[in-house]
Amino acid sequence: MTNHLIILAGGASTRMKKPSFSKLPKDLIHQANSRSKALIFLNERPMLDYVLFNAQQAGFQNIYIVIGEEGELFKTYYGQESARNSFHGLSISYVFQRIPEGRIKPLGTADAVCQSLEQYQELQENQFVVCNCDNLYSEKAFNLLRSHKNSNAFINYDRDALEYSQERIERFALTKVDHNNYLQDIIEKPSASESEKYKDEAGKFRVSMNVFKFNGKAFYPFLKSCVIHPERNEKELPSALLEMVHAYPTSVVGIPLSEHVPDLTGKDDILIMNEYLAEHPVNLHWPKK
Repeated sequence: MTNHLIILAGGASTRMKKPSFSKLPKDLIHQANSRSKALIFLNERPMLDYVLFNAQQAGFQNIYIVIGEEGELFKTYYGQESARNSFHGLSISYVFQRIPEGRIKPLGTADAVCQSLEQYQELQENQFVVCNCDNLYSEKAFNLLRSHKNSNAFINYDRDALEYSQERIERFALTKVDHNNYLQDIIEKPSASESEKYKDEAGKFRVSMNVFKFNGKAFYPFLKSCVIHPERNEKELPSALLEMVHAYPTSVVGIPLSEHVPDLTGKDDILIMNEYLAEHPVNLHWPKK
C-alpha cells in the first residue's frame, strides 16, 4: 500500500506542438502550443485535474508533479509553494527536472523519477506509483496498483480494449509475462509474425500505458544507472524497469486490466478527450478528506 504518486509533466510535448488540421478553437491551439499537456483545458479545467481526482478517489494523498523550466504555470492551479500545497485534500509538491548542461530537452522519464527520489528522499524509503500526466487512468487502475501486495508492479492493459486506431495501437510496445504474471520483457514495434509469440495465457496482447508502482529502495539504483537510449537520446523508465527485471526476474508483476485509457498526444486528441468526458462525466466537486 502506498500514498505517494509521481506524475510526469515535465516533458517537451513535441507531438502536441506539431501543426494539425484539427478544428480547435484558437485558445486551445495556443494552449497546446505553449503549455504542458497536463494544463490544457478540458471542459474548463486542466487535464491534470481529472488525473488527480481519480488518484484521490483511489486513496492517494501525497502528489509529486515533475515540472520543467516552463512549469511555473502549475503553481497557478495547484499551489505556490515548492512542497506540500493543500489541494482538495491532497498534498502537492513539485519536482523540478533539471536539464543537464549541453541539452535543450529533459533527459527522459527515468531521469525524472530519479530526480524525484533525490529531491524528496522519503521516496527512496517507500513505495510509490508513477504515471503520465496525459493519460486519464481510472480510479480502478490506481486502486489496483496502490493496494497490490507486490511492491513493484504495473497495469498490463488488454490491447483490444484500447479505443485507438489500429495503426496507433500497433505502434505500442507489447509486454511479455510468465504464467505468474511476472514481467519478462517489453518488446518495441514487433512485426506481425513476432507479435504472436507475446500473447498471454488468455490469448491477449498486453501493453503498458506507463503506470507503475515501485519500491524506492530497490528501484533507485537502476534509475541511477539507466543508460541513454541510443535512438531517442533519453533515459527511459522502461529501460530501468527491464534492468531490474533482468537482475531480479520475479520482481515486477503485471496486473491485467481490460479498459480504455484516454490520451492526449496530439491536438486531435483534445477534441476526442472532450467527447470522452461528455460521455463519461467526471464530477469535480472535490470532497475533502
